[in-house]
Amino acid sequence: MKKRIRGLKRSVFLLDFDLYRVRVPIRNYDGQHLSVIDLHPQDVDSTIVFQHGFAGVAESWEHQLAHFASEYRVIAPDLRGHGQSDAPHSQYSMSELVEDMRDVLDALGAPEKIVLAGHSFGGAVCIEFAQAYPERIDKLILVASAGEYPLPRFASLLFRIPVHIALPFWRYRRKWDAEYHALKNMFLHSMHGWQAWSQLRDIKMDTLVITGERDNYFPRYVYDDVAKLIPGAIVEDVGSAKHKVQLERHDAVNRAIERFVKTSKRSSWRSISAVDALSEGRPWLGHYDTDTAHTIPIPHQPLFRFLESAADWAPRRVATVFYGKTLTYRQLEARTNQFARGLRDIGISAGDRVQIVLPNTPQFIIAYYAVLKLGAVVVLSNPDANAELIVSHSRETAAKVLVTLSAFSRLAKLIQTSADVQALIFTGIGKHVTTSSDSAFGRHKHPTDEDEKLARQIGRFMTEIMADQDVEPPGVDVAPGDLAVISYTSGTTGRPRGVCLSHRNLVANALQTRHWMKEIVYGQEVVLAAVPFEHSYGMTAAMNLPILIAAKIVIISVFELKQVLEQIRRYKPTLFPGVPSMFTLINQAKNVRSYGLSSIKACISGAAPLPVEVQEAFEKLTRGRLVEGYGLTEAAPVTHSNPLFGLRKVGSIGVPLPNTDAKIVDLLTGQDLPAGQVGELIVRGPQVMQGYWREDGNEESVVRDGWLHTGDVAVMDADGYFKIISRKRDTIFTGDYSVYPRDVEEVLYEHNKVLEAAVVGVGHEDGSQRIKAFVVPRPESRLSKEELLALCRRRLEAYAVPWEIEFRQALPRSFIGKVLRRALFEDDATKGE
Repeated sequence: MKKRIRGLKRSVFLLDFDLYRVRVPIRNYDGQHLSVIDLHPQDVDSTIVFQHGFAGVAESWEHQLAHFASEYRVIAPDLRGHGQSDAPHSQYSMSELVEDMRDVLDALGAPEKIVLAGHSFGGAVCIEFAQAYPERIDKLILVASAGEYPLPRFASLLFRIPVHIALPFWRYRRKWDAEYHALKNMFLHSMHGWQAWSQLRDIKMDTLVITGERDNYFPRYVYDDVAKLIPGAIVEDVGSAKHKVQLERHDAVNRAIERFVKTSKRSSWRSISAVDALSEGRPWLGHYDTDTAHTIPIPHQPLFRFLESAADWAPRRVATVFYGKTLTYRQLEARTNQFARGLRDIGISAGDRVQIVLPNTPQFIIAYYAVLKLGAVVVLSNPDANAELIVSHSRETAAKVLVTLSAFSRLAKLIQTSADVQALIFTGIGKHVTTSSDSAFGRHKHPTDEDEKLARQIGRFMTEIMADQDVEPPGVDVAPGDLAVISYTSGTTGRPRGVCLSHRNLVANALQTRHWMKEIVYGQEVVLAAVPFEHSYGMTAAMNLPILIAAKIVIISVFELKQVLEQIRRYKPTLFPGVPSMFTLINQAKNVRSYGLSSIKACISGAAPLPVEVQEAFEKLTRGRLVEGYGLTEAAPVTHSNPLFGLRKVGSIGVPLPNTDAKIVDLLTGQDLPAGQVGELIVRGPQVMQGYWREDGNEESVVRDGWLHTGDVAVMDADGYFKIISRKRDTIFTGDYSVYPRDVEEVLYEHNKVLEAAVVGVGHEDGSQRIKAFVVPRPESRLSKEELLALCRRRLEAYAVPWEIEFRQALPRSFIGKVLRRALFEDDATKGE
């Protein structure tokens, strides 16, 4: 279990360092480990190691770790006996501490040369390491470090008290993050009597000495004489700061370190070519919002660490709000652990598939994370899909357990008889919401008596599975590369396919999205979760990301406009991941300003193109930022977004997220294309899927050499902004010309009487395709086909003007809000027959 930090108050939560902790064995002590924070951005080798001091913790470098992790690999070990490290009963001699540091570097595969920084007595360890292994050190940084450490008489006497006498009082300590015997032995065998005055003259590497003018923790001479004795040392006095200078004056310390490590004098550890290589072929990096990292470190942790960490750091923070009922993060974690243990009791183990068929509910989150904690695999199915499709998911994945609503007991019975599902687990909505929200659920909230009776006959309820189970985690080792989720594509253009996403895929995409929204404050955001969790976009943006940042998740099961607006008024969400159809409905709601939408500060729209008119109207209502993003289930799903505060381009999906590469290739040859030319968009990054479930070996893989071929026709401009033109399958071939539906749709949207529009190619007897537009007029408006055709003739080439226009009351959509062009095409073909 994580140890509580005592001597450090984290006023600003910059990064959840626990996600980046690794364990390094302590030499000669079996089962004992050092805890080390290791933030390692993609394609970055240059490394800075930060060592804390006596009675401190690695987190005392939190500002430096967060600042430098965007350009460097940063490593921060807890000394043995300190912080999260184990505390063996050893001597805690200087030689042991030096060898611990060497073991950390070797275990983590650190490069030959590093920059080594130490605070206070951590600086003494760094000096000794530099003397023992000078070939490993390129530069040395000493922060509030002394040539000797004469403790006050009271402190010296304290560490001479026998351990058995001191221990009963030690639990009441306030400032020291170490075990008593560790500090006692370290004081007696390392700190007491240690002097570096003769060693300082022998330091040959470049050295930076940082001090604060109010640091009187030790006599001033022990600080001032350090820089005088080190040949050529650079001294930086950062002004009014006491002993914890890196916390009190962190910006000044960061600037001093940055100037020092980036100088080229006698330094080969980070060449100019290495810096330039990051930007080569990535023009979009110049358009990131200020302080948005180009690369971010991806922790080597399973996804459920997000929930465990939130329960650790913010146990009393409300995690979920579900129509009047709340769960704190401590409660959510406890119930998840109970359900995980219950699943294990009925036979679920690593690699087994568990199918979840639920609307957005707290039970969805509990079931999802419980399955992952066992190393098992979540199979996601849309509860509004037809029974045949859901049954096919069960059969294809060989799911062992189904978790669903008691209202779906007849569907569950069908799955049980049609697939090899061994256990059915039911839950309901009625007990978890207030009676005032009945209208938002319909039959989902109140199953019939027959449904309830059948559910009890053929399965068990979640509450029964969880009863009397321990609230501690099940303790299953799960690797980042293990399969976590099988998420099915929407089938907009073809048969839905099961996408295999690993823990690393999901962790990476949540972090990429989090770093894109720099204004996020840990533990203080409120997320409106209206996008279905079972869709990859909702799973990442409305569930995994909020849990990563310990946000309050306001769960919406059904997007019923009045209910949604009431939830906004009551809970004042700050983040709202959604789809264009949701934003359109809110824009058109009567008296919408009375619901107080001004709390919403950031939204990323996904799943479908975002009309600029919708974007502008929503931003006027909320005064927040709404940007269009892009993703696909095969990439967990987000790969692109417009910057929230930088340059946004109308009609563009924006630029690739951190750690993501993208380019345009020729549709036929696959060769790279320059900016301005139309081709297929392909992407590469840690969020790209492992592959399809039981992929047909005869088909060409969509992931080749790490690049995911999206099937989308797009173009990149000179600034690195991408624009989706069409799906390859949606491209309309009108004889000698290719027409992309979005080009025509954007023109149709220019008409103020058009609410929605979709364009498809329909077959013609000569073998070519004709352009047909399906248009939904705005309510109470009079719109004629002639008006639209006249607009198209003015704005489009003759070959791109629709051959036919059909008015509809609504367009067929997937559950996520994406227009089903396939359904429009099939409807037209049926009429032709």
